[in-house]
Amino acid sequence: MSAKKTAASALTGLLGAALLALASAPAAASGASGSVTATAERDYGSQARDIARLAERVVEAARIPSIGIAVVQGDRVLVQDAYGVTDTVSRQPAGPDTAYRLASLSKAFAGAVTGQLVQEGALSWDTRLVDQLPAFKLKDLEGAQALTARDILSHRVGLPHNTYDRDLEADEPYQVLANRLATAPLACKPGDCYAYQNIAFSLIGDLVFAATGDFYSHQVEKRIFHPLGMYTATYGRQALENTPSWARPHVRGRGGWVPVRPKESYYRVPPAAGVNASPRDMAQWAIAQLGHRPEVLPPAVLEETQRAQVSTPSEIRHTPWRHERLRDAHYGLGWRIYDYAGHKLVFHGGAVQGYRTLIALLPDRDVGIVVLWNSESAVPTGLMPTFIDSVLGLPGRDWVQVDRVRRRNR
Repeated sequence: MSAKKTAASALTGLLGAALLALASAPAAASGASGSVTATAERDYGSQARDIARLAERVVEAARIPSIGIAVVQGDRVLVQDAYGVTDTVSRQPAGPDTAYRLASLSKAFAGAVTGQLVQEGALSWDTRLVDQLPAFKLKDLEGAQALTARDILSHRVGLPHNTYDRDLEADEPYQVLANRLATAPLACKPGDCYAYQNIAFSLIGDLVFAATGDFYSHQVEKRIFHPLGMYTATYGRQALENTPSWARPHVRGRGGWVPVRPKESYYRVPPAAGVNASPRDMAQWAIAQLGHRPEVLPPAVLEETQRAQVSTPSEIRHTPWRHERLRDAHYGLGWRIYDYAGHKLVFHGGAVQGYRTLIALLPDRDVGIVVLWNSESAVPTGLMPTFIDSVLGLPGRDWVQVDRVRRRNR
């Protein structure tokens, strides 16, 4: 047997062992016993270490530039690291402080800062946009008058999915596109149906500015990044490129993954897709979202943002793990809310050119996982359900399928 085949066989064996260990981990007690009780009953350190090792092997086997990962339980960080390189040309190693572009994981920050302002009385979840932004209009003038902050954050504006995203990608300015919403066709009466947005979602930034007199990104930095110790978290392309260690986006080329410059387009809608953050930053964000930083994110804010607001049944069909594990799907306020095999899963994914991201929280286990990677590969997506299955003690499934990818990459 050649050295190459021997290495491949060894890698296959290691991956199989990791998946077996994750699948065979005993289940914690089920039921809505509360996160503190669940944490006391079971320590998920071994599952966290196993999924981190699997992430490292995925980088090697699938030839992915890098994967950043954070796993937390309660107020403890179990894993915060990155594997691979920030750039396939420079080969700079990625690490726990390497910043990745979060894409739509940014939306939860919009819900959180809005919730803080609600707690202070500066806004209400049911504040009408026109009360703060009197020039706001839609084709349905009456419906536009009734549209609220809650509707914006739960994607119930009444517009078709991803209205004007293509124009944003073609470098149309956000304010021009926001003004064009007044003449955009509607899919339903405002407030009555769900359709995912980026332009319309970012109206929440205008609402925050109107309520505070300060730029939306400054409010998030001051209210969330700094208090939580998210020291490498930033907004915008320039800030990302000025970070000491940052993961370059990669697209497919003839020789594999090719680094490119981050596109500016979705940075123009900061509430929807503007945040950059490292695995270390995201560990602190996950801890706060699990309720362990109430001085920053009070329980009332978490309860409302992580509460199902509108049904999204199409989410159940998108990927194999959703199809097999999800029983129900909703959108909250900057979060997706899933029933994952009978357990509430607070989730969001993100994608822009050269980056993919995932975050998932299991409140009844007081556990969270974040996966960030700087390529458009779908392979790392399977890390999240693999870890969630192991925590819940569900029968093991090879959601990663790294062996098939490795064979294709030979």
